[in-house]
Amino acid sequence: MTTTYQDPDVRRALRALADDRPSVRLKAALAVGTTPDARFVDALVERCAVEPEFFVRDMLTWALTRHPGSLTLPRVLDALGSERAQARSQALHTLSKIGDRRAWPAVTRAHLTDADDEVARAAWRTAVLLVPDGEEPALAAVLITQLGRGGRETQLSLSRALAGLGDVILPVLGTAAAAPDPLVRAHALATRRILRDPDTGFEHAIEEAKRVVALGGSPREGD
Repeated sequence: MTTTYQDPDVRRALRALADDRPSVRLKAALAVGTTPDARFVDALVERCAVEPEFFVRDMLTWALTRHPGSLTLPRVLDALGSERAQARSQALHTLSKIGDRRAWPAVTRAHLTDADDEVARAAWRTAVLLVPDGEEPALAAVLITQLGRGGRETQLSLSRALAGLGDVILPVLGTAAAAPDPLVRAHALATRRILRDPDTGFEHAIEEAKRVVALGGSPREGD
């Protein structure tokens, strides 16, 4: 929803947020966040959905976090239902920065299994941050269905999210480590390795796990 404003200063700032030059957009987002104004919340959320530059999107999210949650949370939650993948992923990222656990019910299985990797990755990170005590096993059960998905960055994101839940993931990881799909098995073994030894690099962990799977074996759970 686009709102029309009569205040010339507001109109000038809104034009700057949509300027062709990334540097101008960055400065505009910084200015809006430095001096929060409720009139900019809609524009910030709308811009998040279309902003092509990562560093500008990050500043837009920062600007949103500078506004009261009572204003930003409803608008960001609305964006979760957008047909535009970037709107969903940036809304999820913003929720992770706001950190309000009241948003937890809005992070759905559909987000956690979204066909767009960026949306799914943002959902995984956000869910682990917002999950209420006692809900971790249910979240792990959904996340585990995504093992073997995507390229290295996507797989690393999922492993980090699962490891962030702690030992509660071990039962479902054990099941996944015996899955028919070798990619799922290797990803499960690599995730278990990272959980046990956070300093282990993912590339090393996944290559080692692939070798184990190729040889038809499985390391002991304590390995």
